Amino acid sequence: MYSKQQFAKMIDNTLLRPDATKDDVLILCEESAKRHFASVCIFPCWVGTAVRALAGSDVKVCTVIGFPFGGTTRLTKVFEIKNAVANGAKEIDAVMNISKFKSGDHEAVAQDIREMVEATRMAAGIGEEARRVLLKIIIETCYLTETEKEIASRIVRDAGADFIKTSTGTGSGGATAEDIRHIRRAIGPSTIGIKASGGIKTIQTALTMLDAGANRIGTSSGVALYDSYSPD
Repeated sequence: MYSKQQFAKMIDNTLLRPDATKDDVLILCEESAKRHFASVCIFPCWVGTAVRALAGSDVKVCTVIGFPFGGTTRLTKVFEIKNAVANGAKEIDAVMNISKFKSGDHEAVAQDIREMVEATRMAAGIGEEARRVLLKIIIETCYLTETEKEIASRIVRDAGADFIKTSTGTGSGGATAEDIRHIRRAIGPSTIGIKASGGIKTIQTALTMLDAGANRIGTSSGVALYDSYSPD
């Protein structure tokens, strides 16, 4: 069983609604700082706002890249990452090029991720551990076959990313416990993390994902989950 503090540090409190306002972002930051979540996950245009709002807290700012389909070019993703880190983002959730992956061009997908890894490391400052930025790659499991999930997971692992993330939350389905277990089996004894996201709205669902092997939960219901969680 996780303590309340441990549970909080596995939550990325997420606000990726297209109609979200600056006030909504500020409320998200206030609520997240109070509960000491791992991060807030927001659109790139609000990174600076969130960084200022969370100054002095232990909550990191996470933003999305190539969202939600991953179909932008490598140069675009690299620029987005550098810009986000320059604005203060400490975690990056970037979408794999789903279209090229489904076309069977796995090398192009791998190169795409390798360049994002390199951009993240360079922007964060090589050797400056305190400023290191985490890169999570979203593979969007709802569009993949079981074999494709294995291939995508290994590509992400071999490219050097920090996390495999299941879903954007905008696709036809979100995280499942079986997907988490499947990814864990595919990557083997690796230090890479797994972020479960999409449709996680109850304590039972969140705990099921963690028990299946997830290290992080992405959810727009972070406050409700934390407030209702009782480890006793």
